Amino acid sequence: MAPAQRCPLCRQTFFCGRGHVYSRKHQRQLKEALERLLPQVEAARKAIRAAQVERYVPEHERCCWCLCCGCEVREHLSHGNLTVLYGGLLEHLASPEHKKATNKFWWENKAEVQMKEKFLVTPQDYVRFKKSMVKGLDSYEEKEDEVIKEMAAQIREVEQSRQEVVRSVLEPQAVPDPEEGSSAPRSWKGMNSQVASSSQQPSNLDLPPAPELDWMEIGPSLTFIGHQDIPGVGNIHSGATPPWLIQDEYIGGNQEIGPSYEKFLKEKEKQKLKKLPPDRVGANFDHSSRTSAGWLPSFGRVWNNGRRWQSRHQFKTEAAAMKKQSHTEKS
Repeated sequence: MAPAQRCPLCRQTFFCGRGHVYSRKHQRQLKEALERLLPQVEAARKAIRAAQVERYVPEHERCCWCLCCGCEVREHLSHGNLTVLYGGLLEHLASPEHKKATNKFWWENKAEVQMKEKFLVTPQDYVRFKKSMVKGLDSYEEKEDEVIKEMAAQIREVEQSRQEVVRSVLEPQAVPDPEEGSSAPRSWKGMNSQVASSSQQPSNLDLPPAPELDWMEIGPSLTFIGHQDIPGVGNIHSGATPPWLIQDEYIGGNQEIGPSYEKFLKEKEKQKLKKLPPDRVGANFDHSSRTSAGWLPSFGRVWNNGRRWQSRHQFKTEAAAMKKQSHTEKS
């Protein structure tokens, strides 16, 4: 009898020796395993002629399983912030260790010879991939330079528009006409003299109240609804204290906000009782009955209404009846 051997593809132990690899089940499992790996190998072989270079992202750390070598292989090749797609897989397929393991795998599992070349990369193809990788790096740098130039142009446009806005604000006002210029200094001098004379007057001088304007004469489209000032209460325009600086009358007092702690505990007990079954013993007890403070329970009888001591007579009556019934049965 042949010794027991385990097939990693079929995941079972067989005792038929080398005859297992020719079985229909083993060949079906082998074909399915090779077909699962074939799309990744074909995508890597397409990258030999046109290598793609992209910016590094965490997804590029993905690995794939090499069925021939029985180990994980990095699918892409990353360096710094750049990634060459399928660079790691092509490097593994072109290595001599992979070629040796592939020959052994094909010999042990009796796979189709036509599919063997698809899982190998010749040294000439790998040299071609290196050349295309250099071209891909050059094209990627050109694209990055174009992007940087576009960003620089946008920054220049924004800076130019900002400088134009600042220049328009800082430009001097238009020079007035000569006819108006003669009267302008005179008016400014008059205003300065009025300000100086008003500053020299005493501050405690009672000035006459300013005449109220007739708001109805402003225009027919406006309606005067009266003064909105509250009598006895000023506002921030009249020099009163702003409402957000007025201290609250209740700060520092004994006024309680919200329920007290005792009420909170009572409500908590009520919530606990609501979760209990409604038909439990003692749930229908009459709490409205009055009981003196000197009563003491003498036994553990359950009652639902009345006083507890009142059930003592009922207990004694039942006990006497039970004793009488026992005597009659003995006699």
